[in-house]
Amino acid sequence: MIQRALTRRNDVIGVIQCAGSKAPNAGHLVADDGCKVLFVADPERAPPSSPSLRYARPDEATPAGHAYRQRLEAYNRNSRAANPWGLLPAWQLYMPTSYRTLVDALGADNVFILSAGWGLVAADYLLPNYDITFSSSARGHDAYKRRRPSDRRYRDFSMLPQDTAKHVFFFGGKDYLPLFCNLTANVRQRTTFVKSKDLPRGINCRTVRYETTTRTNWHYECVNAFAAKVRESA
Repeated sequence: MIQRALTRRNDVIGVIQCAGSKAPNAGHLVADDGCKVLFVADPERAPPSSPSLRYARPDEATPAGHAYRQRLEAYNRNSRAANPWGLLPAWQLYMPTSYRTLVDALGADNVFILSAGWGLVAADYLLPNYDITFSSSARGHDAYKRRRPSDRRYRDFSMLPQDTAKHVFFFGGKDYLPLFCNLTANVRQRTTFVKSKDLPRGINCRTVRYETTTRTNWHYECVNAFAAKVRESA
């Protein structure tokens, strides 16, 4: 099924959803007062802040009145080379090896990350440490991490060119599909690999069933199989 979906390497863009596990050396965005910030979906329900770490949403205003998202944009424009806060390129921020596998197969220019905190970002865009997910498994004491689809307080990045002629493939769970479809609404060729036939409403892109017995994070297995086929077709 993957082989039939695949075209030439240079005509392909891969989009992969974010992961909860971050690199241990991931840097934090720093507020105007020098305090590190950890981004979550619901700061009011998060653990207590400390003098050196506070919780915030990406589009919340800093103490100086500027949105943290704007601060991140300015950092990527002006401080990328020096990178004093040690932020990581998006594809290096997450622990699973499938992010590196996809970049190795397609090249960083053809890989994007679908982040529950930041939206659709280029693989080499510098991201800070954060803990936001669409996964419904974030319950109980982890509920502060969960972004609900109805939450409109996010001005998500959409860095993938909407006029691209390349075929865009998405690797991720059904909780992330609505955001992917929304942020790529004008892309002509879109395919998402799915495990379940039970999909959210409004999914209007091509779906390809990926057969697997893996229950959790099956999309990493799919990425690895896809990358192998890309190498075979090169």
